Amino acid sequence: MPEQTVSKTKEYYPLGYLADANLVCSVSTRALGNMSLFYGDTKESLSNRRNFLQDQGVDYQNLVCAKQIHSTCVRYVKEEDRARGALSYDSSIPDTDALVTGTRNLPLAVFTADCLSVFLYDPVTPAIGLVHAGWRSTKENIISKAVRLMQERFNTRPSSLYIGFGPAIRSCCYEVSLNFRGLFSYGLIERDKHYYLDLAGINKKQVLDLGVPKNNIFDSEICTSCRNVEFFSYRKEGASCGRIMSVVMLKKQVCR
Repeated sequence: MPEQTVSKTKEYYPLGYLADANLVCSVSTRALGNMSLFYGDTKESLSNRRNFLQDQGVDYQNLVCAKQIHSTCVRYVKEEDRARGALSYDSSIPDTDALVTGTRNLPLAVFTADCLSVFLYDPVTPAIGLVHAGWRSTKENIISKAVRLMQERFNTRPSSLYIGFGPAIRSCCYEVSLNFRGLFSYGLIERDKHYYLDLAGINKKQVLDLGVPKNNIFDSEICTSCRNVEFFSYRKEGASCGRIMSVVMLKKQVCR
């Protein structure tokens, strides 16, 4: 695997650390517009998706998306799930916040505006996963449930997994109430009698506890609140703001 980098283009970020000839793995930015078919102004969302994905060799009409509800539900995605949520929100997989698959040319997507997207890549099987991790799902350790499902379906070994954290609100900006002390035993930072949640840090500890090597974990370190010019932020803009897309896909094998 290459060294830890985020390759910045004008309109999206390929996650350089997960770069692999067999993998598409990237995050959109505000410059390409709203990617959600449910939140924000959705009039141009389909064309936004097409523009984001076409140069990466991904057909936006094949996307597999979920109706994210801040749950711990992880779904094993198969060929018959192709295009669920690609063209309409109603066709999305219901009540799900993480997707895993071993099917090639089947793109998985999650949508965020401060929540953390977590990319999972098992190059041995190969297999992939994508997690939408807000504080509720993180509290219930959704990442471990995604890894467990990959173990069940693909015999994935945590020691072979590569993990990538996309843009999200960071502990510099993610102020939470005093009640969060009772929800998290770690990942809370106190500054000037205020509490801030380290969402990425908590998820990192969770994957380390599963046995994923530290050198296999990459964090983009992008704060969506600090960099609100580039990314949508629920905290700064409210629930009606747009959403960026995180996408991952195993490329179709080419016969030689």
